[in-house]
Amino acid sequence: MQISGRHSLFVGIVALCTATTADAQQPPVIHGLTGTIATETTIKGEHKAANKIVVKTEDGAEHVFDGTKDLLVHGGKDLSDLKPGTTVVVHYTADGTGQLAREVDRVGTHGLSVTEGMVTKIDRGKKQIRIRYDNGTIETLALTARAAVDGNLDFRNVPPGTSRIVVYYSQEAGHKMAHYFRPKG
Repeated sequence: MQISGRHSLFVGIVALCTATTADAQQPPVIHGLTGTIATETTIKGEHKAANKIVVKTEDGAEHVFDGTKDLLVHGGKDLSDLKPGTTVVVHYTADGTGQLAREVDRVGTHGLSVTEGMVTKIDRGKKQIRIRYDNGTIETLALTARAAVDGNLDFRNVPPGTSRIVVYYSQEAGHKMAHYFRPKG
């Protein structure tokens, strides 16, 4: 059987469309909408056996996060250490199947400390954030790899010294390590 030029062109277009459709199911990362997102929230309940946590945000909305196999819990061994009422920062990704917690940072006792000031510089390449406190002191904190890449992108076009910031950090090897930061308010 001989295939005409039109028929082979049609087969080629169908093959191209099929490949493009498969690739289109993995959209590109859009910071703040896709990729890793972080939010401060309060634990409402945890289900260790199901590897899930239920949280409540400041506006009263409840969310359920599935923990990934490699879930990091700072300020605890695992999800069972996060009792109701515990304030946490959840770093997660969202897709059509739900919200996947990749990292959970306890805030307060046995967890991250919180400070605030004015952003003077964010250098994602060097993984650093510089803050000026109300008393005039300026301090440079290291950013975790996740905070350097996925940290709050609202600061991309903000002139230095014009935006108040809240930083969640840990003390590691005598230095402050920023895990998450957000605009104040």
